[in-house]
Amino acid sequence: MTDETGTAARDGAAHDVPAENAATHDVPAEDAAAHDTSAEDAHVTPAEGAAANGTAAQDAAAGRVLPVTDLSLVVLIGASGSGKSTFARRHFKPTEVISSDFCRGLVADDENDQSASGDAFDVLHYIAGKRLAAGRRTVVDATSVQQDSRRQLIELARKHDVLPIAIVLDVPEEVCARRNAARADRAGMPRRVIQRHTRELRRSLRHLEREGFRKVHVLRGVAEVENARTSTEKRFNDLRHLTGPFDIVGDVHGCSAELEALLGRLGYVDGVHPEGRTAVFVGDLVDRGPDSPGVLRRVMSMVEAGTALCVPGNHENKYGRHLKGRRVQLTHGLAETVAQMEGESEEFRQRVRTFIDGLVSHYVLDGGRLVVCHAGLPEKYHGRTSGRVRSHALYGETTGETDEFGLPVRYPWAEDYRGRAAVVYGHTPVLQATWLNNTICLDTGAVFGGKLTALRWPERELVDVPAERVWYEPVRPLRTEAPGGHDGRPLDLADVHGRRTVETRHAGRVAVREENAAAALEVMSRFAVDPRLMPYLPPTMAPTPTSRVEGYLEHPAEAFAQYAEDGVERVVCEEKHMGSRAVALVCRDAAAARDRFGVDGPTGSLYTRTGRPFFDDAAVTEEVLGRVRDAAGAAGLWEELATDWLLLDAELMPWSLKASGLLRTQYAAVGAAAGAVLPGALAALDAAAARGVDVDGLLSRQRGRAADAAAFTDAYRRYCWPTDGLEGVRLAPFQILAAQGRSLAALPHDEQLALIDRMVEHDGSGLLQTTRRLFVETGDPESVRAGTDWWLEMTGRGGEGMVVKPAGAVVRGPQGRLVQPGVKCRGREYLRIVYGPEYTRPENLERLRHRFLNHKRSLAVREYALGLEALDRLADGEPLWRVHEAVFGVLALESEPVDPRL
Repeated sequence: MTDETGTAARDGAAHDVPAENAATHDVPAEDAAAHDTSAEDAHVTPAEGAAANGTAAQDAAAGRVLPVTDLSLVVLIGASGSGKSTFARRHFKPTEVISSDFCRGLVADDENDQSASGDAFDVLHYIAGKRLAAGRRTVVDATSVQQDSRRQLIELARKHDVLPIAIVLDVPEEVCARRNAARADRAGMPRRVIQRHTRELRRSLRHLEREGFRKVHVLRGVAEVENARTSTEKRFNDLRHLTGPFDIVGDVHGCSAELEALLGRLGYVDGVHPEGRTAVFVGDLVDRGPDSPGVLRRVMSMVEAGTALCVPGNHENKYGRHLKGRRVQLTHGLAETVAQMEGESEEFRQRVRTFIDGLVSHYVLDGGRLVVCHAGLPEKYHGRTSGRVRSHALYGETTGETDEFGLPVRYPWAEDYRGRAAVVYGHTPVLQATWLNNTICLDTGAVFGGKLTALRWPERELVDVPAERVWYEPVRPLRTEAPGGHDGRPLDLADVHGRRTVETRHAGRVAVREENAAAALEVMSRFAVDPRLMPYLPPTMAPTPTSRVEGYLEHPAEAFAQYAEDGVERVVCEEKHMGSRAVALVCRDAAAARDRFGVDGPTGSLYTRTGRPFFDDAAVTEEVLGRVRDAAGAAGLWEELATDWLLLDAELMPWSLKASGLLRTQYAAVGAAAGAVLPGALAALDAAAARGVDVDGLLSRQRGRAADAAAFTDAYRRYCWPTDGLEGVRLAPFQILAAQGRSLAALPHDEQLALIDRMVEHDGSGLLQTTRRLFVETGDPESVRAGTDWWLEMTGRGGEGMVVKPAGAVVRGPQGRLVQPGVKCRGREYLRIVYGPEYTRPENLERLRHRFLNHKRSLAVREYALGLEALDRLADGEPLWRVHEAVFGVLALESEPVDPRL
């Protein structure tokens, strides 16, 4: 801490630890009251603090460098005319600076209207608070020479858990008066105002640190102000640039032999991993166990060598205070550590004291995807620096109650956690480390006879070694697992309600409107399958660009040309079964479904593209899943993909399974009406023509209508047939979307279909059906012609059409955007079902060619990106609410108004 004004404030005075914490920690009240503030909270280590203080001679050098933390509230302090605004413009971005003069102008149209100062500072504090909440450094340009004005700013910094930094411009009174006189808007400022500012400033200098500023930079004189430079320094907890891989080790508690065994299993040799991995220790290295010095010696040497990181536990914090001579109770295993350390040298004890002093409460790693701390940390504290953050990282939060063992009941923060970063912690021993809402506790009670556990990151693999014995009897039995189960509390209305923005890896942010979210909530809450068994919804599919080929509304030529324009050289044409889009989640057995998806009984699910179950009878669903499971097993896919579950995209036939009501009430009704009315009309017209009435034109049109009606009836009848249970039911899978720990959505379609073919081949039940396909080179006229002929042949004998997809699956166009994942090219006769019996008449075709596809295409890509995101989150083992954020987004976008015939 740079200090030209006096001695540094005592650590505890700057620590924002609530008084009630004395009653909430597993330590006596006297210990809780004695928390230290680490170098992190002052944002400067002891060595750096000494270097920063410097000497007066150094300060008078060519230009002082003022370190300013990247996330902080910087308060410029100085009399009017001292040059604060000029200093702010020179050293900070315009968006970082909030001027009291500017805010006064906002509320009064006059920056010098002092009567508006109250409202102006309300505006200033509001804007500053919004910036700090968003993690933006903020610079306040006001005189701030009065303690009360500074107090409000320090409280604002504490509220948002950022460092308050003071930069004082101590410029002579004469200079300030001369500068004000030179300004037209300040020419009338009384000299007494500047004199008062100067007096208040001088009185404040020696008290700034005690007020709560974590850094104080004092610039004396015009030259020092003009020559000063600022440098942005990162917070000590910001290690986002370190991407690992990491091995995160749970609470060791003096179990030196177990630590060495675990490091050996992880591949470390004498503290160094041959593949360059970094160990990260979650704290509580000492107390209770047989060899705390041995653990400290190993961990400190690894940290010093750069092969490990370490955050403090509450036990290090307490022992550190003991080493400083503070009065602490030798309880909870501290007596054992003190006794063991008596055999060590004074030099080693000093080394331990320095090590503990330098520990940072938590680390943000791997681009912000990983947070490591001792007792857990809500998202709002990630990367923040304050006593409150450090207290939570060391001790967690409690409800204020005690359990039957007299120990505090901890608030289950992880059950409510909704952060994007995985939080890895320890502190509360459990029998088994399990993921809970993207958090995991690695304290598996090694010192209590459990095991010592490590997490490999980013692999998310757990590695553990058993304890050699019970070294310390626990006061209460170890929990079986972290509270809340696999996914913590169930999906919450707050997770999906209102306007949402879902961050996707393939298309950036996808917005979901509030009205669409409300419609999706209605469907999901009333009609959908168990959300735990609905990890994906397929996207809508846009049709091929409208064709200009005579007699056709859709034609393969436009699909091939569009993909060629998008830079896709090879596409796959897949037969489009006239069925219903179906998603099948198939688990290897009930145990796999319970372990991964938290359900007791079902072995998976089979649902529509809006999440509804296909069959009301769960036994029928289980029979379908059983047949698919047997086919996957016979094909060897469980072993080949190293998975206990598969997620399939498919078509379920016949169409009448889902659309029987639609067929009866709409399509069949049209055909029946035409069949009932047209014969009578034709007979009447024939009789009129026989009498010599000129009805040739009308008669020709009605005969055309009769032919169209007959074609319409033939069209829809092709896609429904009677079924009895599963007799007559067919399932045509065409893509394996995901397996355990892996999204397969980007697997090229030729490889996908090869896996599917093996399943169909090994299906002995007759349920599974092959999807015929043809690969086409979009730049080869012969290949394009072959693709067109294949479509004509298929639709000519009654087929629905085909879907054209990039052969490489997830593909980006020349501008880096996702291209359409697939376009449907429907047959001429099939489109009668969609557009009506008479749609092929030239006048109708011409009208229909003016259909608007852009919105449908945009919708298809956005839903596709959300689907890919859901699969990625599922494969990464993220909690249900994170997966469903993307799944729900797909369902919500389905509510956007678009022509349903597309």
